[in-house]
Amino acid sequence: MSLLYNRKVLLGVSGSIAAYKSAHLVRELIKRGAEVQVVITDAAKDFVTPLTLSTLSTRPVYSAFIEDEQKAYGVWNNHVEMGLWADLMVIAPASSNTLSKMATGACDNLLTAVYLSAKCPVFAAPAMDLDMYANGATSDNLKVLEQRGVGIIDSDYGELASGLVGKGRMAEPEAIADHLEEYLRSTLPLFGKKVLINAGPTHEHLDPVRFLGNNSSGKMGAAIATAARDLGADVRLVLGPTQTTLDLKGITVTRVTSADDMLSAMVSEFTDSSLTVCCAAVSDYKPVSQAEHKIKKSDEGDSLTISLEKTPDILSTLGTLKRDENHLVGFALETRDGESYAKQKLIKKNASAIVLNTLGKQGVGFETDTNEVSVYTASGKTFSFPLTSKIALGKSLLELFMSEFNLSDA
Repeated sequence: MSLLYNRKVLLGVSGSIAAYKSAHLVRELIKRGAEVQVVITDAAKDFVTPLTLSTLSTRPVYSAFIEDEQKAYGVWNNHVEMGLWADLMVIAPASSNTLSKMATGACDNLLTAVYLSAKCPVFAAPAMDLDMYANGATSDNLKVLEQRGVGIIDSDYGELASGLVGKGRMAEPEAIADHLEEYLRSTLPLFGKKVLINAGPTHEHLDPVRFLGNNSSGKMGAAIATAARDLGADVRLVLGPTQTTLDLKGITVTRVTSADDMLSAMVSEFTDSSLTVCCAAVSDYKPVSQAEHKIKKSDEGDSLTISLEKTPDILSTLGTLKRDENHLVGFALETRDGESYAKQKLIKKNASAIVLNTLGKQGVGFETDTNEVSVYTASGKTFSFPLTSKIALGKSLLELFMSEFNLSDA
């Protein structure tokens, strides 16, 4: 889900040929789930119509303090209310004239009045010819606005309406929306933190068509990964061969097959991870050797003996690499004596916490959309989470880890 979802965005459109791109920007913001209110200057109407922007935003477009049809009723467009309504304001395009008014405090139109009334973060995407952009007056205005906290979404280099080629093109709508999302991400508690997670099963091949594995869907790990993503973290997910459709947008995914593959991927990402969560259902054993060709059913007997050896212990290996800045969480799936095994695992693996699943309870286990767990921490605390959706549980677990490990303060 986009960080712009349910955000109220004020879009100011000023007089530049790039105003035609504002229609595309409205569409992009709406597509990402934002509410968009457009305020347009009279000069901008020469390049894009209010009707177009109103149709795309599904809201009235405002351009004057009192529209002609409002005069008879004594109604005015309240710039103060608009400034208080918005979560974000972006002026795109921001012409040299509008930038000058913003810098000097000139307030002769509705857009600049709304800007001066805004309590939310404000961004400007300059658009003008290259000589205007390079002029010292424009440079000074941009510096003043930056010093006052206005985010400048830098212009692009390319062909301009004048036919010249240089810097001055308004940033593309997708880039502007990305910039707003990146700003929102920077305000989240896990921004700048790396979270490493493994999920899903591993497959240990007997031959080219058969393997040892399990029914893990990866849903629990993906739920924790998406919760970390939504809180601003740089999320790295090492995912085994699950066929389940998962929400992985905005997450860096490394797909692996075997336990050896998963160990290698986890070790390579572990050192600079603030939080590592090992919830993959890793095969405990693998064939000593893999047949080059499919194993055929033999006429010489009714049984087949396969020699197995242990797979690498990923959690234990990471535990030997753990430093004070690394917080390591493991999952345990048990059918009996779960608390005892979980507490032993906590110490033996040098983990920061162990999350215990008890198989056999309804709604708990592989391929379900729900889960019920208990968490045991190295500090001696125990937390219990009743049966709930894995998505909700992923958020609750991440909030617990953030609190217990002081992740948002580190």
